Amino acid sequence: MKELISGSEALMRSLEYQGVKTIFGYPGGSIMPVFDALYDHRETLNHILVRHEQGAAHAAQGFARSSGEVGVCLVTSGPGATNTITGIADAMIDSTPVVVIAGQVGTAFLGTDAFQEVDLVGITQPITKWSYQIRRAEDVPWAVARAFYIAKSGRPGPVVLDFAKNAQVEKAEYTSAKLDYIRSYVPVPDTDPESVKMAADLINKAERPLVLVGQGVELGNAQQELRTFIEKAGIPAGCTLLGLSALPTEHPLNKGMLGMHGNLGPNINTNKCDVLIAVGMRFDDRVTGNLATYAKQAKVIHFDIDPAEVNKNVYADVAVLGDCKETLVAVTELLQPNTHTEWLESFTDYERVEEEKVIRPELHPMNDTLSMGEVVRAVSEATNNEAILVTDVGQNQMMSARYFKYTKERSIITSGGLGTMGFGLPAAIGATFGRPDRTVCVFMGDGGLQMNIQELGTIMQEKLNVKIIILNNNFLGMVRQWQELFFHERYSNTIMENPDFVAIAKAYGIAGRAVEKREELDDAIAEMLNHDGAYVLVANVETCGMVYPMVPAGGSVTNMIMGDEK
Repeated sequence: MKELISGSEALMRSLEYQGVKTIFGYPGGSIMPVFDALYDHRETLNHILVRHEQGAAHAAQGFARSSGEVGVCLVTSGPGATNTITGIADAMIDSTPVVVIAGQVGTAFLGTDAFQEVDLVGITQPITKWSYQIRRAEDVPWAVARAFYIAKSGRPGPVVLDFAKNAQVEKAEYTSAKLDYIRSYVPVPDTDPESVKMAADLINKAERPLVLVGQGVELGNAQQELRTFIEKAGIPAGCTLLGLSALPTEHPLNKGMLGMHGNLGPNINTNKCDVLIAVGMRFDDRVTGNLATYAKQAKVIHFDIDPAEVNKNVYADVAVLGDCKETLVAVTELLQPNTHTEWLESFTDYERVEEEKVIRPELHPMNDTLSMGEVVRAVSEATNNEAILVTDVGQNQMMSARYFKYTKERSIITSGGLGTMGFGLPAAIGATFGRPDRTVCVFMGDGGLQMNIQELGTIMQEKLNVKIIILNNNFLGMVRQWQELFFHERYSNTIMENPDFVAIAKAYGIAGRAVEKREELDDAIAEMLNHDGAYVLVANVETCGMVYPMVPAGGSVTNMIMGDEK
């Protein structure tokens, strides 16, 4: 007869079997038996005690995005579970593989409004790939195997396991479970050879092809396949926010970022190209602007692993379904070498205009006040453009994405689809565990930092080496920008009175420094990067800085405000 073990112990063994080494979480009543079992697995399972369950979910995301592995989060029932909802929704829309394990009241109490009971499965079904309640100890190995397989296969995403307390303490036989197939679940659709041929034919005939690079390239580890593809056919590329590091910034075919605050060239030429090739991106509204005017002149080829994304927003003339690591290779084999010299040169004028009107004034401002962009660029260059960039949401996010440079894969971690303020600090914590070999720099605004500022306690306790740059403008900057441009400068509830962030860092045992003069900046950055451990650099930047170019919400991608219209 096999050994009888508790459901909690079965969970520990199942996590170890899945290769898990790091867990982010917070204990409580309904998950207590699991934390008790965890005590005996301290040597193999490193539990990171966050200060808020939302922080656990975002840390798991940061871990997953930086490492390519599944992030794990362990919380209690009721408010412990509901505090993770924002992180779960964020992971769903940004295709991040995380498994959230939450305690639940015993099955005998379900439906009785017991203390800290909440219908987590019901709440999370719309924002997960799979949400399941474990009611019996014997189901634990199967449920965990299934959870990890679903989270990381195909288009990745979050999975929730709602773990009833009786199943945590009851005993059952344990057999490790491995899973690589689920009936009716097709993580990677079959690739139609005809679509591969049609895509190649369209590209070979194209005079003005343009590639849109999405996060799917990073998720599919297809960075090299993408480079081979665009280099063979000489095709310029624009990147989505989450796809920015899939192609090195300085690659000659990389024409910059797409979308609302993207670069002039790829946005305007989207409406001039004759073949638009989307690779692992979903045509969200921040990229497309007004769909009625988006790329109507172009034939569209859509490479994607998720059939649901094809024809959802933009009609595809050719859909190449499958894993882009394989489908890109298949199409590349059929491509004729090309250069598209004239088409590539057409980007130059737009680059010149943007350099003159936007980039140079941002990186080399004429006034005495620091700009966000110059701080970002200075930090990037001081790391030899090799750091992992983590951002919060707002002006700090767009400025960081635009002015940080990327030389390595999986180098940008940010909240794309959900736009979650408070994401940055805990995600940076996760990234330090996902890639301990790399420098992690997190840029935040004064608003976003204060949404999860308590995670400085996690950094203190774990003695983490996170470089924290606060772009402090004493405003909710992005909302203020919209108020200035579209609401007649009626700054309703966007002005912020802030604490002394350096003093707060000091209270957590974290070194810090504030700068506001340009001549202090390089020295402060060097001090931060050379410091052994976490460091808070507060850059007091201009109060009313603007992120340009900008496509007004609902406007055409060709109608970009440059900031010189007044």
